[in-house]
Amino acid sequence: MPNVLVIDDEREVCTFFLHLLEGKGYHVKLGWNGKDFLKLIQQYSFDLALIDVKLPDTNGLELLKQLKAVQPSCKVIIMTGYSTVKTAVEAIKYGASDYIEKPFDDIDELEKTIEELMDSEIHSSQHDMYKLAEALGFVIGTNKEMNDLIKLAYKIAKKNVNVLIEGETGTGKEVLAHFIHQASMRYDQPFIGINCGALSETLLESELFGHEKGAFTGALKEKKGIFEIANRGTLFLDEIGEASLATQVKLLRVLETGEYIRVGGETVRRTNARIIAASHVNLSQAVKEKTFREDLLYRLDVVKLTIPPLRERIDDLPILIKHFLKKLNSTLIFSDDAILQMKQYPWPGNVRELFNIVKRAVTLAEGETMVITPDYLPEKIRTETNISSIPSSEIKNNNEMDLESYLQNWTGYILSLWKENNERLDLQHVLDAVKDLETQIGRFFVWKTLKETLGDKKEAAERLNITVRQLRYLLKEKGTASKE
Repeated sequence: MPNVLVIDDEREVCTFFLHLLEGKGYHVKLGWNGKDFLKLIQQYSFDLALIDVKLPDTNGLELLKQLKAVQPSCKVIIMTGYSTVKTAVEAIKYGASDYIEKPFDDIDELEKTIEELMDSEIHSSQHDMYKLAEALGFVIGTNKEMNDLIKLAYKIAKKNVNVLIEGETGTGKEVLAHFIHQASMRYDQPFIGINCGALSETLLESELFGHEKGAFTGALKEKKGIFEIANRGTLFLDEIGEASLATQVKLLRVLETGEYIRVGGETVRRTNARIIAASHVNLSQAVKEKTFREDLLYRLDVVKLTIPPLRERIDDLPILIKHFLKKLNSTLIFSDDAILQMKQYPWPGNVRELFNIVKRAVTLAEGETMVITPDYLPEKIRTETNISSIPSSEIKNNNEMDLESYLQNWTGYILSLWKENNERLDLQHVLDAVKDLETQIGRFFVWKTLKETLGDKKEAAERLNITVRQLRYLLKEKGTASKE
């Protein structure tokens, strides 16, 4: 039977778990502080550990790190109070399997959590997670940051806590919010979204809280607000940073008490809606600039999820393109050259912009060809591509990117600048591109020679008539150091 470790300075908690788990046939060891923890993990191997966040001589996060270092396969549940939920979320990032809140009101749910973790079918939940994301059109890809994000989102989805999603415009914040709702216990209740930046202050207040008949000019009948409609469901407040300070005060009241009053009304109403807020601006910075209330941010930012921009997960671009082609029911494919040019573009509009460009290319190419070449891409992608932004790692690792392709792209880019009728040209930008050309060509020759010498730096340097130090300098230029 599994071995379970319980570390908590509250004796009653330890006794509770001892009776609960031994009743299920588990072998249980108890500890009350960091010293007990160290002694026990040296003596025994554990399958599951339940660790309190706050201990007299240490904290649960530190114990989690120590446990994962010596017994990485041991699953960990962090025990926390509401005030330390943010710490518990950090624990999940460090490898904790889950967290539970004190006091343990729902014993059945607690037992279910433990049993699911001890279930040998460990990959079933991850399979369900990716399957749900696919069904909702939320493309995860291979990017580590995105995969860590979805795992955290899936774990906190079942918790009754507010979530703040930050990310640039077009990264998919609403799709992530919908994913959290569908993965939660509220999946069969309404998911209602509203863009706080798209409505005036008066209209937003009416949409949020509803209004009584005659509350203002045009209020010909009473209207339910989305706090009322989304009761027991999920309310998605997009662009929360755009809400006025007056509206923020009223939102804060609802988050603190669950109570609100319709515009023009007197009756206090209650809501149990879960709040998922999103913003493309940094709300912590907005607090410093006095445009967002600090107390409201505290209420919203129980769990913060940050979606990376497309340019930071550019290797997922082919996967995203394939997904969008399927969504558009298109049998067309993008050529290697087209994908290469798209990888060099900075994508300020992120995934939303990519979809629009794929849709445009499909519309133009339909009936003309089966392969979408760079000719079907917007001019801004073909001419505004900054050659100096191509990561050296991509040149080294991507077979699509040989010296000839690089030179063709670089030349095309410089000629496009030359032919454009720009009233103002950033000459320094051009000169930087020339310097980059010199550096990249040097790297191409170094990598080619290293391949020929099977990675022998000394022999490669001799063949290139440079010193080993110069060779290393070329490889490490701009932070792209090779592994020694």
